Amino acid sequence: MPRLYVDTTLESGQEITLPPAAAHHVRSVLRLARDAEVILFDGRGPAYEARLTLVSRERVQALIGAALPDCTESPLAVTLVQSISRGERMDYTLQKAVELGVRRIIAVTSLRTVVRLDANRAQKRLDHWRGVVMHAAQQSGRTLLPAVEGVGTLADWADRATGTRFLLQPAAPAPLARQAAPAGPVTLVAGPEGGFAEREVTALLASGVTPVALGPRILRTETAAVCALAVMQALWGDLA
Repeated sequence: MPRLYVDTTLESGQEITLPPAAAHHVRSVLRLARDAEVILFDGRGPAYEARLTLVSRERVQALIGAALPDCTESPLAVTLVQSISRGERMDYTLQKAVELGVRRIIAVTSLRTVVRLDANRAQKRLDHWRGVVMHAAQQSGRTLLPAVEGVGTLADWADRATGTRFLLQPAAPAPLARQAAPAGPVTLVAGPEGGFAEREVTALLASGVTPVALGPRILRTETAAVCALAVMQALWGDLA
């Protein structure tokens, strides 16, 4: 059944007009007609069965039915702090992170970040990344829409960060898989192309971040966080 994100609070029995993006998808991409059944979610949970009551060039309306049981969200609340990478590499990381159940994404710049954004470009990239996240949540059956925040510096984030935090470091003495299960939310920190600078690593460790490795090989920036999230979900989340 087609699944659509709508930025509108949903309730059973309510009839709503779909926002333009969702209406376009129904009308021009899926080519659905009146009485077609869809699943709608607002990113705050749960998802709902719905029936299209009007499909026209001007608008698309749907009658909200029963709420669906939530069986897709992980019990593990993970925030990903990702140093910005170039173009499709960043998109890939965000898309796969959403598929792997991440709850929150914070995009940061660090000393070796290749991409440099002024205020205008930073806002455009945030809007783009939020679109990537929305489509990934829609495709993967999520009921919660992960928040995408940024763009600040790694140092700004580290100054206010608390809780269980893991830093992906190829030379770390202990692997991620041997860490104790976190008692609550957990944050994963992943570097840019070339990794974090030595002074950044020193500052993170001084703030209480735990360095962890993923194995003997060096992973690309777009691969590292995805691999780590899969390990965390297997050990402490979806499959625990």
